[in-house]
Amino acid sequence: MRVLVACEFSGIVREAFRAKGHDAWSCDLLPTEIAGQHIQGDVLDILNEGWDLMIAHPPCQYLAVSGARWFKYREKEQIEALDFVSSLMLASIPMIAIENPVSIISTKLRKPDQIIQPWMFGHGETKTTCLWLKGLPLLKPTDIVSGRYNRIHRESPCPSRWKNRSRTYEGIARAMAEQWG
Repeated sequence: MRVLVACEFSGIVREAFRAKGHDAWSCDLLPTEIAGQHIQGDVLDILNEGWDLMIAHPPCQYLAVSGARWFKYREKEQIEALDFVSSLMLASIPMIAIENPVSIISTKLRKPDQIIQPWMFGHGETKTTCLWLKGLPLLKPTDIVSGRYNRIHRESPCPSRWKNRSRTYEGIARAMAEQWG
């Protein structure tokens, strides 16, 4: 299966699918952190290249409700971010998963199909993650663990904070590859 992991610089989801034998590619404006099949550029330019599955992680900077206090100053950026998400959702790819935190996607486009947490997939942490799905089943928990530490929320301010907060947990990536691959 040809898998596109949109807006992923880390390579975590891409490599989970490759480990299952899929022709998986990540695409991001940034270079990849894990060497592999990565397209550095605008994902909108490659949406029509025969993908079977796309898992997209659009930037949440102007979407996440955690930044709601700044929404009134960033209306233009918010509209552009929603247009980008809409383009991903409407791509002519049979199976699509859009991943984002709790965000205005829910009120401006549509409600998520599922909300997951890292502790459902082997990580004793919280990070509320919404999934908007097309042609895919709900993701089933694989390893419910105790512990509900909110490491992502407590990340210390630093230049790489946004990158650290945006990486997909490996347990979630493995579940995606096993259940959707």
